[in-house]
Amino acid sequence: NHNIVLRLCVRYRPSNSTNSYCTESKECLQFDLLCRTKEYEVRHYSPTRWVSTDAEAYFMGVGAAMAFRRLYQYITGANERGVEIEMTAPVMIKVPEQTQMWGPALYTLSFLLPSAFQHNPPAPTNDKLYFTDMPETDVYVWSYGGWMLSITSRLHAHLLTKELNRVGANYNHTHHYAVGYDSPLKLLNRHNEVWYLVEEEPVVDPDPTNQLFSLTSGLIHNVLHFCINQTKKKSI
Repeated sequence: NHNIVLRLCVRYRPSNSTNSYCTESKECLQFDLLCRTKEYEVRHYSPTRWVSTDAEAYFMGVGAAMAFRRLYQYITGANERGVEIEMTAPVMIKVPEQTQMWGPALYTLSFLLPSAFQHNPPAPTNDKLYFTDMPETDVYVWSYGGWMLSITSRLHAHLLTKELNRVGANYNHTHHYAVGYDSPLKLLNRHNEVWYLVEEEPVVDPDPTNQLFSLTSGLIHNVLHFCINQTKKKSI
């Protein structure tokens, strides 16, 4: 079916990210870009380990501030070895999708552990911290600038779900991730993201005019090769 071919995100020969928006950290979470539309990207992430903590709050920003302090203490020496661990990017906040009106929600903030500590991180001295193993996964990603506030994060999450629902994508509806790459000291050219976990096969817009990038050099090569052969046949 022609429409299905257009909708499914090609999975082979992904382009490896350079994460050009990671300007303040030596290490940044890497990904493979599977495909891109005008509105969102589909990325593939390999397994990684994070240090995490939970915070209950009425607003994401308040919960994130409480959790950030604990995690920052961990990487600056509040661990069993007393070692300092370099800050990485991005910082990831797990946001529950369904929250009670005027009630608090449980937010989970996570720091990516640098490569030197991925397999043997020092145990935290604060029992509110724990390690999270993120499995191999595909995610739908919506990017935006400015500041990652509670209201802006919710707005962009809504815009992404609206687009995913429009194209018939299957994704995890229980939560999304608010992802930030910049420190509070950076004022310009900030980069933030909303993530939803892909379920089943990743889907892009069935309208090819809305697809800016659909993997890959291998696919492009095959298409060009086919066109050249067709031209040769016609000329013969």
